[in-house]
Amino acid sequence: MPSTYELLCLENPLLDIQAQGDEALLEKYGLKANDAILAEEKHMGLFEELLEGREAKLLAGGAAQNTARGAQYLLPPDSVIFIGCVGKDKYADILIDANKKAGLKVNYRYDEKQPTGRCGVVITGHNRSMCTDLAAANCYKIEHLKENWKLVEQSKAYYVGGYHLTVSVEAIMALAKEAVKENKPFCLSLSAPFIPQFFKDQLDQTAPYWDYVIGNETEAMSYADSHDLKTHDIPAIAKHLANLPKENGKRKRIAIVTQGTDPTVIAVQGESEVQSFPVHPIDKKEIVDTTGAGDAFAGGFFAGVAKGEKLKT
Repeated sequence: MPSTYELLCLENPLLDIQAQGDEALLEKYGLKANDAILAEEKHMGLFEELLEGREAKLLAGGAAQNTARGAQYLLPPDSVIFIGCVGKDKYADILIDANKKAGLKVNYRYDEKQPTGRCGVVITGHNRSMCTDLAAANCYKIEHLKENWKLVEQSKAYYVGGYHLTVSVEAIMALAKEAVKENKPFCLSLSAPFIPQFFKDQLDQTAPYWDYVIGNETEAMSYADSHDLKTHDIPAIAKHLANLPKENGKRKRIAIVTQGTDPTVIAVQGESEVQSFPVHPIDKKEIVDTTGAGDAFAGGFFAGVAKGEKLKT
């Protein structure tokens, strides 16, 4: 059967409610300037406040959906597919329209009870603080993946956002095992510092299946702390990630750690040299904010993986 998709992405489709904020707003809801957290009861007022008082923009979001859109920009039309769960509401329609514009195929599960998940994005300066109410995104079911298994078989590579570890480890493991069976690349993003911290067991369950693991420096340090590595040295952590036990012996694992404007660090399983790639700075005036920066990097990187580009490229 011919492969029809270069990349299949699985995670939480969210509507980003993005608005300018200030220190007072962050303080009111107990948020940090450049963090990503799951919403609790005390955060629920934030979404209305952003919508009503701060001229919020409504944007298609969710980390792996962003990555899928980024990869689709660089790959042939209709060659990336994104899977996740939304509500039956106008917000799901906004997501579908945004993805259509990017040429991204989606296959959503629709939840009967919950609304489409949303992420309050508070912009302060160049920083962004993300607070997510998963709602329908939290209702993804393995049954949906099984019903649409043909899409899995038709895809050449799989990318899973680590946020999905809070939703359906079963669905992630189904993709992971298929990747080993068919020798297809399986890529996982660490997504946020709270994932290695509070979802350590779920993360560790997927680790033997990673062909690529990607995260930023704070996520890498959070991984190091939760796994008692006793170091915050990024090359050392990347090397540790690359050399964890691995199921698919036909592929060397590659660990990628981004560090904002500092060099991106890459470790390859079994190689003693850790590689470092400088980041080309752009003028501060050109920066809107950092929302989706890591997702865009992952989109570009995994589009390159899908195209079979050399690591250096």
